[in-house]
Amino acid sequence: MKAWLRQHRQACARALGRVGPLNALVIGIALALPAGGYALLESLRTVAGRVSVQPQISLFLDAKRADVAALGARLKRDARISGVRFVSREQALKELAAVQGLPELVAVLGRNPLPDAFVVTAADEALEPLAADLAKLPGVAHVQADALWARRLATLARLARIALWLLAGVLGAALIAVTFNTIRLQILTQREEIEVSKLIGATDAFIRRPFYYAGLLQGLAGGALALLLVAAALALLNREVRPLAESYGSDFRFAFLPAGDALAFLVFAALLGWLGAHLSASRHLRAIEPR
Repeated sequence: MKAWLRQHRQACARALGRVGPLNALVIGIALALPAGGYALLESLRTVAGRVSVQPQISLFLDAKRADVAALGARLKRDARISGVRFVSREQALKELAAVQGLPELVAVLGRNPLPDAFVVTAADEALEPLAADLAKLPGVAHVQADALWARRLATLARLARIALWLLAGVLGAALIAVTFNTIRLQILTQREEIEVSKLIGATDAFIRRPFYYAGLLQGLAGGALALLLVAAALALLNREVRPLAESYGSDFRFAFLPAGDALAFLVFAALLGWLGAHLSASRHLRAIEPR
């Protein structure tokens, strides 16, 4: 067991000297793109998760209070509607005044310009036909489908996530190709040394071991560099995002990858490097035989 561990330690030490800084830089830049995209999407998903995407319709009224109750009863009887909430013009103005930066504006209005409204929760996803029918009701001045933009945002986020996985797949294949070519060049450079090793009885596993470690360490170095690039980019973005968010009374920041995701990313990068080394060593070492 001690001899086996010593062999692996020696192979790892030899492989460490073969890790090319430029190759690690190329891999790091390539992997930084999907890693950064994932960090941005996760930050935006956290914000989007606070937004309700339940299909809702706002009905702004132009009716007397005496007619509002009858309209509310009519809405509750509609099978396409699962919930009805009345928002008086006084309550709407109070909620508007609670928004940071708007109390001064509300104070100079002089009178309340807001109408009474019903917030209607649809029972299904067919908002447009329901909104068109509700717009025809007496006393309804304007209809607005509140959740359409949020649902569209969620759809765009799903498309962005799919595109991100496709990009990660393409760049992962590029990482394998870079490692494959690097190990091929190392094998060709050490061809005579490999032939001598086979002559004195070295096994294929013993010969391949340093190349496997070289690929794994190269992928690991590229992954670590990618995380450093992402952290630096997010720090620069947050310098500009911070004052913008604070102007809206928010503490939003682009967050770095959680520790578990960052560790999984490093393991994934290392495994891609190992796979490239395995493919290259398996192919090119077979062609080297002692003369």
